[in-house]
Amino acid sequence: MSIFEALMMLGFGIAWPFNIYRSVKTKTAAGKSFLFMITIELAYICGMIHKVLYSFDLVFWLYVLNFLMVLVDIILMIRNSRIDVFRKHRREILEKRAAAVHK
Repeated sequence: MSIFEALMMLGFGIAWPFNIYRSVKTKTAAGKSFLFMITIELAYICGMIHKVLYSFDLVFWLYVLNFLMVLVDIILMIRNSRIDVFRKHRREILEKRAAAVHK
């Protein structure tokens, strides 16, 4: 097992809960990139495949944990995107009502 790979995965693993927390609290997908998140997931899948095929060790489980945390953030991003669309439509309706009142 490479201690440096383990530390890298721990570093990423520490960052994802903060990202998830921000997604839950802000309830917006602003500043998030679906393509970026999918790219990260694909990278974790490649890391897991490498671990299974060539050097299975405990770091494999860090890949799995990080993959799951990113998956949670993707789900939250999809939910928050829908909330953003709802807010936009609601704002447009309120603006139309306000414009109709002022005519």
